[in-house]
Amino acid sequence: MNAFSVILFYSATSSIWTARLLKKAGIERKMVPIPRYLSSDCGYCVRIKSDDIPRVREVLEKGGVEFARIEAWK
Repeated sequence: MNAFSVILFYSATSSIWTARLLKKAGIERKMVPIPRYLSSDCGYCVRIKSDDIPRVREVLEKGGVEFARIEAWK
């Protein structure tokens, strides 16, 4: 069973840009609505495999993408 995490953003544009960057880097990802336990906003976040977090951080840093935080997916 894979453990997943979600990346939360300050804007919807950043979530879309992140999904594109991760696709280009060959990292499995999926845009999903923000889980209610994290926020009541109706925005989107990007779900990733928790094992990929170090690589994802590197891709986002190189791409200049700002994100709020990475949280465990329950």
